[in-house]
Amino acid sequence: MSLSSQQRAVKNYRKRLDERGLTRFEVLGLDSDRELIRTMARQLAAGDAEAARLRTKARLALVGETGPVGGILAALRRSPLVGANLELARPLSRGRKVRL
Repeated sequence: MSLSSQQRAVKNYRKRLDERGLTRFEVLGLDSDRELIRTMARQLAAGDAEAARLRTKARLALVGETGPVGGILAALRRSPLVGANLELARPLSRGRKVRL
């Protein structure tokens, strides 16, 4: 069974998108944001350095900034108590009895 001309056109269009590394998808949003989303999608699809910068900024804005890996460890190493030879061990006890 042969495909209709419209089905062939859609199939060819999707094939060309795939060759360019693009995927078509649908999102829901406010009508007032339509042009913003389209512009952003166009810039991200370019795949250049500006797209990478925009992608990074958008991720940070949505997820929140995360510090570099190992930030807590680095802060502990900068602590003024480093090398103070503190004894941090506690005696092991069985706890106390509780009457219910």
